[in-house]
Amino acid sequence: MNNDSIIIRGGKKLNGEVRISGSKNATVALIPATVLATNVVTICDVPEISDVDALSTLLEELNVKVTRRQDHIVIDPTEIRNVTLDHEAVSKLRASYYFMGALLGRYKQVKIKMSGGCYLGPRPIDLHLKGFESLGAKVDYDDGYYMITAEELKGTNIYLDFASVGATINIMMAACFAKGRTTIENAAKEPEIIDLSSMLNKMGAQIRGAGTNEITIDGVDKLGGCFHEIIPDRIEAGTYIIMAAACAEKVKISNIIPQHLESLLLKLDEMGVRMDIGIDSVTVYGGNELQSVEVKTLPYPGFATDLQQPLTALLTQAVGFSRIKDTIYPERFKHCHELSLMGADIEVGGGSSSITGPTPLEGCTVTATDLRCGASLVIAGLLANGTTTIKDAYHIYRGYDNIKEKLRSLGADVE
Repeated sequence: MNNDSIIIRGGKKLNGEVRISGSKNATVALIPATVLATNVVTICDVPEISDVDALSTLLEELNVKVTRRQDHIVIDPTEIRNVTLDHEAVSKLRASYYFMGALLGRYKQVKIKMSGGCYLGPRPIDLHLKGFESLGAKVDYDDGYYMITAEELKGTNIYLDFASVGATINIMMAACFAKGRTTIENAAKEPEIIDLSSMLNKMGAQIRGAGTNEITIDGVDKLGGCFHEIIPDRIEAGTYIIMAAACAEKVKISNIIPQHLESLLLKLDEMGVRMDIGIDSVTVYGGNELQSVEVKTLPYPGFATDLQQPLTALLTQAVGFSRIKDTIYPERFKHCHELSLMGADIEVGGGSSSITGPTPLEGCTVTATDLRCGASLVIAGLLANGTTTIKDAYHIYRGYDNIKEKLRSLGADVE
């Protein structure tokens, strides 16, 4: 059996409880941040996803010792060497660009190959590079490699043209060792940024304002080790809540922070999904007729772009005409073609999709073109009559810890 396919026999009602893992989007920033430390960093509740394997490989390229213990990862950077990062893992993983900020901060120079990851349309890193230049670094690009160097990094005021999560994180890391104070204005407010700030502060950084649109970083001379537990993954949580809305009798999604999911929960409530929201869980009950809605993705705390693809699969079952506009990645609609192959009635154009429902879905062979497209197809496969084969499932394993085991525990027929 090819590991790159997931086969789902649809039509089963889901029941039980699923525990959400640590945040993928936090993990992929926390792991590169450990190269700023002079002592051992232990990170707890690390999800079992292929992105973690790729980042661990890159740490090992830097002569950092990585030990995996169940859901802990112990990172020892005491023998670190600042070498050129040109391993193939860089090309597979967009988050490898976080090594830019971390290594620039620690060594005042970094050479790294252009990063890869899911194609969601243009995702330039010019804001990251502008931030580094504002701190006093010189950026050169030659033959697929970025070379970023600085005599000295100096604190300054940086205004981001849009609230980029990646740029906010990269500048935060580089600024930890800059002389004086750095202020990032129009900073992204995502929970994953608060989580990174929390770990860096435990290591000895001086960061204030994470979670607001203005973050200040007072430079320090060195950072030590720490123990840090990752926040739960709000996108994994949202995906399972949508999945439960699609085909649950009664499913409890636990180990979550409901405030991180407010925009999704309000939309599902508008659709007529029955839910009980607890302190750290949401229980979803099936059986209600679903109503169509309008959705517009926005930076946090708005509706997450990462959840619009999973939600599209659910909207194929809603009565009426739904519309999703993605203002973050206007090209993020490849899942719509795959859902159409299964019988969905979807039109795409102008950075939005229009879904007419309800339509019965039929199992067939589809392709996960990116991580969240894969999640959308899993939900569609669970809803569909017959068997759905999802090719290129390696995209799904990049962001969903033990997805097959979790689905099976809820009663899905998956192999």
